[in-house]
Amino acid sequence: MDPALGQVMRAVIGAGVETFVATAGRALENEALPPADHRPWPPPREPWVMAQSWQNALFAHWPLPPTTLRRFLPAGLELDTFDGEGWLGITAFVVAGARLRGAPAIPGFSTFAEVNVRTYVKAGNKPGVLFLSLDAASVAAVLGARAWFRLPYFFAAGEAESRAGWIRFSSRRDHPGVPVARFSARYRAAERRRLPGGETLTRWLVERYCLYRGADRTLLRAEIHHAPWPIEPAEAIIEENTLGEALGLRLTEPAPLLHFSSGVDAVIWPPREIESTGEAAA
Repeated sequence: MDPALGQVMRAVIGAGVETFVATAGRALENEALPPADHRPWPPPREPWVMAQSWQNALFAHWPLPPTTLRRFLPAGLELDTFDGEGWLGITAFVVAGARLRGAPAIPGFSTFAEVNVRTYVKAGNKPGVLFLSLDAASVAAVLGARAWFRLPYFFAAGEAESRAGWIRFSSRRDHPGVPVARFSARYRAAERRRLPGGETLTRWLVERYCLYRGADRTLLRAEIHHAPWPIEPAEAIIEENTLGEALGLRLTEPAPLLHFSSGVDAVIWPPREIESTGEAAA
């Protein structure tokens, strides 16, 4: 896409959505957010713009040397490490009820399978997520997220279904101009009590309340809020996974850490440009 055209699209989409949220959205939705005691910082005071549920999620994680992951970081971001190690995550789940504030979910467009590749970063003492790729079975979600949030979303043919106690998930990237990537797995909650990696590392990985994106020489942050993830150990059979390969990464199989969650309801704020310190830009 031509950069000038992309900038116009972002301005139009962002202004339109935020105007709608500030008028109809405020009038139609005034319920309080879920409790925020578990968060490392309070949620924003301004209205959120988007709501969606993330359901039947598989979290697969690999420890990687920090030098391997730092090459993906835009300027202004610092790799967040745990005991000196960087972490790469692949998360497969179903997005359900995706909608703008004040608007209903649209049948046929609001629920879809998604799988993303992520690592963990921070700016201005706010730890968050940096997405390296996101594959979604929704044209509307891909177009909207690429234009407004400038996230690396890709078109994919994907589905997820529950069968005989297992979630069967498959995704096949079919996006022009980028490497083909596939992910398919069967997974479910495991009948074990101890969380793989322990409670502290598990929460460090999954409880992230903002995302970052570097684009057009700017660093963006979008805030996110939800209740704590209900998290359990998982058992999974990953049948195909070329998501890491598409990024030039070699991932061992099976994944060292596997977690399952029935899901959370989340709200998302618009992306905001930040300075390298992590404070809001004027």
